Amino acid sequence: MSMKRRLLAGVLGVLLPVLPACTPDEAPSARYRIAVIPKGTTHEFWKSIQEGAQLAEAELSAAGTPVEVLWKGPLRENDREQQIQVVEGFISQGVDGIVLAPLDEQALVRPVQEARQAGIPTVIIDSGLATDEIVSFVATDNYRGGELAAQRLGERLREGRVLLLRYQEGSASTHNREEGFLAKLRDYPGLEVLSSDQYSGATRETAKQASENLLNRFGGRIDAIFCPNESSTAGMLLALEDRGLAGRVLFVGFDAAPALLDALEGGTLDALVVQNPDKMGYLGVRTMVRHLEGEPVDKRVDTGVFLLTREDLQEERSAAPGS
Repeated sequence: MSMKRRLLAGVLGVLLPVLPACTPDEAPSARYRIAVIPKGTTHEFWKSIQEGAQLAEAELSAAGTPVEVLWKGPLRENDREQQIQVVEGFISQGVDGIVLAPLDEQALVRPVQEARQAGIPTVIIDSGLATDEIVSFVATDNYRGGELAAQRLGERLREGRVLLLRYQEGSASTHNREEGFLAKLRDYPGLEVLSSDQYSGATRETAKQASENLLNRFGGRIDAIFCPNESSTAGMLLALEDRGLAGRVLFVGFDAAPALLDALEGGTLDALVVQNPDKMGYLGVRTMVRHLEGEPVDKRVDTGVFLLTREDLQEERSAAPGS
């Protein structure tokens, strides 16, 4: 199976097997307590990361290395202080390791350094952190993801005016997507960037408001749009629908939440850049346990990224067992 087919299978929920959970009477005492801390707990992306982490927990425990995954994070992805407090709380509990998706590449450096001083190692997932004091970085090649979005627009449009709605300052993952997009867009001189300095904020609601502001400003001049994460894509889609522009503007988004897959299938999204959050959560926990067991681990683990079109989605679903 090709890399793209394997990743797409994961997106559609057929890549990783689901293992039965132990009942309370069967559950062995944990050898390792691993804190897994997302940027937020609302978006589908983080729920998929949680599922991957729990699968690793089940597999490791079934194989004789009992692991307990402790899942906790801020509700919203702009609450730096709450995420810092979650990290500090797990340090005080004396967990064996931390798997962290930092919502700010600078603000979470100090808590990770404090964890290391307390003898607690950290694996970073999803979004980078401005320190080398970590075990490993398990994530998408986000710069490449942005390049894929620009390439799609360039190949489909050739000439036109483009909007980039950024996500949130301090988020390394989306910043890399945005910069990859803008850099690759230079390969298509017929494409003009109308705006690339506006931010959606952390929620679908703030993204919709930011999108409405951009649409009010640029109106009918827009030919194509790129948004770099789930919430910014969802907010922009709502704003386009309200103005009757959904499906009329070439729109490439990011992530594979069910509502976004529905929009892709319905034609209001032209394409999605898709990563594999299940694998990110899964390998984040597995990498931490290998480190705790004294085994060597890679400093950088690429969990894959690809461009998903309506045709890809229909082809894979028609080929799925039982179709």
